[in-house]
Amino acid sequence: MMMVSDDCLVECKIDDSDEDEGVEEQINTPPPPPEFASKSSTPAPKAPTPPGALTTPRAPTPPIAPAPPAAPPTPAATRPVSRDPRGINQHLKVEVSDVLAEPSKPHSIDQVWIYSVTGFENARIWTYQCLSLLFAVPCALVCGIFLAILACLHVWFLVPCIQLSNTFLPCLRSLCMCAVNVVISPFCASVALCCSQIAISLSNKDWIQLKDKDTV
Repeated sequence: MMMVSDDCLVECKIDDSDEDEGVEEQINTPPPPPEFASKSSTPAPKAPTPPGALTTPRAPTPPIAPAPPAAPPTPAATRPVSRDPRGINQHLKVEVSDVLAEPSKPHSIDQVWIYSVTGFENARIWTYQCLSLLFAVPCALVCGIFLAILACLHVWFLVPCIQLSNTFLPCLRSLCMCAVNVVISPFCASVALCCSQIAISLSNKDWIQLKDKDTV
């Protein structure tokens, strides 16, 4: 058995403080509070791919077909605009039955009646359209000018005159009342007093003469 002297032994110092501190920190680290703790679990780290590994080529994506053009929106059906909203010409709604009517017994041939009704409607419609084409615009212009003149006179002449008369008539009335009370009333009263003293007496001869004149 060989004996090893103390000179051959080498003193080796091993520092285990870092490992012990890391273990103590992992053990003594408190868990985070519940309000700050993440609800999802932390994903595990992916293993690094080796540099020599072969990458599989991706399949080419097929081209996306263009979407078909959208169909144009169909216009909604609009109600016809009423040209007589106040109904001032309701009496002009004349139909065929208001003008032409046949009794049950003496009636004409069906084709004659159909053509008569058609001719009446077409003549009424086309005549009105032709006359309105000729006279609608000029008559509308004349009516517009006439109404504009009336409105201008009403706004700038008639209403101001009425308002001014309503303003000055009370003053004129008071002046007239003063003139009547000061001049005319005393004059008329004096004339009445003077005339009240006059007396006319007629005798019988005068009455006879008056009767004779009436008979003649």
